[in-house]
Amino acid sequence: MDWIKKITRVGLLAVLPVVIIACTVSYKFNGASINYDKVKTISIENFPIKSEYVYAPLATRFNEDLKDIFVRQTRLQLVKRNADLEIDGEITGYSQYNQSVQGDGYASETKLTLTVNVRFVNNTNHEEDFEQQFSAFRVYPSTQLLSAVQDTYIAEMSKEIADQIFNATVANWE
Repeated sequence: MDWIKKITRVGLLAVLPVVIIACTVSYKFNGASINYDKVKTISIENFPIKSEYVYAPLATRFNEDLKDIFVRQTRLQLVKRNADLEIDGEITGYSQYNQSVQGDGYASETKLTLTVNVRFVNNTNHEEDFEQQFSAFRVYPSTQLLSAVQDTYIAEMSKEIADQIFNATVANWE
């Protein structure tokens, strides 16, 4: 019986490295999948506010967040024009509306939504070009004023949409 245990151990030791090597998974923590031999530059235009409701700090915040994620998580050089990757668009929606109503007929929650239209051009592979809308929302109690939650929610939604755009443009999850 001891010889069976020895053969089993030797067999496991021989097979284990093969299994470990075969099962390795490779991915990048930031999700960016960029061929830096082909793609070296990116241009990101400022997104103007073209929504009915305008809150001036929104555009500045969003534009900074979008540029920041590409600078921090890639090695792409941010340039003004003639870039390998080009991103532009506009903030098309910034709105709030009553989400739910209480038994007394008054609103209990308000939904704040931010929508951004994005045009992406990959000058190294035009099959990846797209135009798409991205959005995020937050719900808050109707007892609160928009002015009390606006800056916090804009910061959160702006980062969320910047992440969505980053994933749609340079993250390859295939």
